[in-house]
Amino acid sequence: MIVVLPPSETKNDGGDGAPLDVRTLVMPRLASRRRVVVRAVRTLAADVDSAVAALKLGRTQHAEVARNRAVARSATMAAIDRYTGVLYEGLRAETLTDDERAFAHDHVLIQSALLGPVAALDLIPAYRLSHDSRLPELSLRTHWNAAVSREFAALPGLLLDLRSEGYVALGAAPDRADSVYLRVLTVDTEGRRRALNHFNKKAKGEFTRWIITSRVDVDTVSELTERAASDGWRLEPVPGRPRELALLV
Repeated sequence: MIVVLPPSETKNDGGDGAPLDVRTLVMPRLASRRRVVVRAVRTLAADVDSAVAALKLGRTQHAEVARNRAVARSATMAAIDRYTGVLYEGLRAETLTDDERAFAHDHVLIQSALLGPVAALDLIPAYRLSHDSRLPELSLRTHWNAAVSREFAALPGLLLDLRSEGYVALGAAPDRADSVYLRVLTVDTEGRRRALNHFNKKAKGEFTRWIITSRVDVDTVSELTERAASDGWRLEPVPGRPRELALLV
């Protein structure tokens, strides 16, 4: 079973790992594509004004350009520790045990606009690049989509996609019975389901934490639904969307 998460715009600084080596990352067949994006990001960062525009940065965010300029030589840390934001606050990676972190490395991928999918303990630098960032002469969607989709299709077993739709565009999950997209929904007082925003991300982080700490490794959606229900999580099909699953909170 594999869980695919989105990254976050915000990231922790620093790290004590060696500079980025794309050869060490999961899905090594993506190495050459990773090098292309890293090179493009560094080139863009040489022109501060162009980088600010391409990355859609505000006046207080110009330090992100310096991050990108140093992306190939700066210190690294595990991806699960690098990303911050609401989802990762819910996941609380800093409280996981070594065994839980090892489980996460085998079962959790994070979709990066810079590097494609990375595993939980893959060592990555701080950077700024989003799914909708515009690099000169390089469309991230075109660059990543087909190659990442092939990698996802080669993964065996259940694939649970928790990414935002913008990151799904960088590599679609396979269209098969054991590949599902998770939506976080709530039920209002009139029984209608509606989507959430802030709490959507928090719930995804908490649900992923449950998968990690409970060592959930099942083969089918029905097994996942039953296992989740036994621990108080409510998963239901999305009517009319056979490849989607609703997490009701």
